[in-house]
Amino acid sequence: MTRVAAVQLAAGTDVAVNLATCLRLIDDAAAHAPDLVVLPEFCNHLSWYADRDHAHRMACRIGDRFLSAIAERAARHRMYVKIGVTLARDDGRTTGTGLLFGPDGALLAQSDKQILMGAENDHLDPGDSDSEIVDTPLGRIGLYACMEGVICEVTRSLAVRGAQLLLNSLNSFAVDEASLHIPVRAAENKVWVVAANKVGPLLPDDELPSIASRLGVPPDRLHGAGESQIVAPDGTTVARAPVHGEAVVVADIDIGLADDKRRPDGTDVLAARRPRLYAPMLDISHRRAPAGAPTLPVAAALADLGLIADTARSGAAVIVLPALTGRGDAAPGTALAAESPSATVSIPEVAAALRGTTAHVVVSLRDGDAHAGVLVNAEGVVGCQRQLHRTERHSWLSDLGSALEIFEMPWGRLALVVGDDALFPETFRLAAVRDADVVAVPHVLGEPWETRLGLPERAAENRLNIVAAAEDSTGALAGSIYALSADFTLWTSWSGPFTGVISVPQVTSAPAGANRVQADIRPAQAVNRAVSRGTDLVAGRPAAAVSALLREPATATTEPELP
Repeated sequence: MTRVAAVQLAAGTDVAVNLATCLRLIDDAAAHAPDLVVLPEFCNHLSWYADRDHAHRMACRIGDRFLSAIAERAARHRMYVKIGVTLARDDGRTTGTGLLFGPDGALLAQSDKQILMGAENDHLDPGDSDSEIVDTPLGRIGLYACMEGVICEVTRSLAVRGAQLLLNSLNSFAVDEASLHIPVRAAENKVWVVAANKVGPLLPDDELPSIASRLGVPPDRLHGAGESQIVAPDGTTVARAPVHGEAVVVADIDIGLADDKRRPDGTDVLAARRPRLYAPMLDISHRRAPAGAPTLPVAAALADLGLIADTARSGAAVIVLPALTGRGDAAPGTALAAESPSATVSIPEVAAALRGTTAHVVVSLRDGDAHAGVLVNAEGVVGCQRQLHRTERHSWLSDLGSALEIFEMPWGRLALVVGDDALFPETFRLAAVRDADVVAVPHVLGEPWETRLGLPERAAENRLNIVAAAEDSTGALAGSIYALSADFTLWTSWSGPFTGVISVPQVTSAPAGANRVQADIRPAQAVNRAVSRGTDLVAGRPAAAVSALLREPATATTEPELP
């Protein structure tokens, strides 16, 4: 077992005081005899400067007093220490950098932050290379920081390149870091994550009231959100610090658990990726498509013809049914019965149920050796999307799709993510770079994290509205609707009070025993991907990390040529 610790602290504008705080808390952590300690981001100085020259003057230099003291503490306690600081580079750049010191005090790794958040863009320079992975006696360690964990590419890149343990240094007041962005990166990649966040004001005390007033937020919402944590490869948080106050959280972990990438059905979630399909992700540009409708009524429902007809007449524009509850013809009973606990409906029957309405139904079915999502209206089939990824859930599934399609609808742009394609963050990224507004997900329940963390994160990091439908083990509906909030971009006026939640969608889930769930979504909000000034969730993706996701693993078998 390996003992790891996350340190939670406040830092201000006095570099000497900040160093003393870091050293004191490293000593406090050392009392628990950890093998590794993680500190937050920007430990040397608040991430707030008069100008770029000020930021450069206040930054650390490799081998200076600040970093030498951190290295000495790592050696004194014979442990690895990761810390986030700003670094003044010899070429004049100033970077936000994660540094890993070894038990002998040696500097083992540097990781320049590739995605800057808001005002950081005014004072710092982004990293232009992918974070390295350090092979240590503890295991293979990857470094990342704060905003790099609000999107999927940086941590995914570390995971596909073999990292077992990811160390995240944060400087965040967003409460959705702890509830969503930190744990989902562990679960989707089946790795360990140790995350250390700040507490206390993230802006200078003397400027905080005026800045808060201009933003229309309470001053205490501009404090570090705390909740530093250690997360297991299944997305379970095994240790968590409080929201407020300094803290050290410690856990004993088995790093080797991160070598097992299999779901309960046997699917290896990294080996099943299809890098050749992800080439469109290289398009790192701003959205081109116009905005969709301001609001749209949608539903997830069980595959019952009367229920479908009633839901369509009630005004739902899109109705999503659970995976594999469709049939291609009207014949009752198919081979799907063994895989789905519910009744199935035929495509002609669904079209008939929609007569007199403009509604569309999304349902999936087995089509030979393909798993196909089908878009149906009162006239019949208007679109089809084959599942893109092979998984072990369906032994028959071998005929895979070659691209993610986008369907132009009267109210916006729709993508279908079919079945276990919902496991892969890359699938939803493909929808985002193709300017989708809404994603329909007919899927099958898997591990708990997939709906608790996975689907909310896909909506959040891509700015996508999602309508998802599945069945639980009893055949009851397990459906949720993820609507984008109208309040999103920081440093702008919000319609409601700022609660500290930045990018989590508004979730409406089916109550226990319900056969459908309905809510309004906001297609037009998919246009707004700017989480802060200068920080776009899609156009701001780092090219180096994206490129890593397109590389075939060395052990990959040759994939057949796509049609």
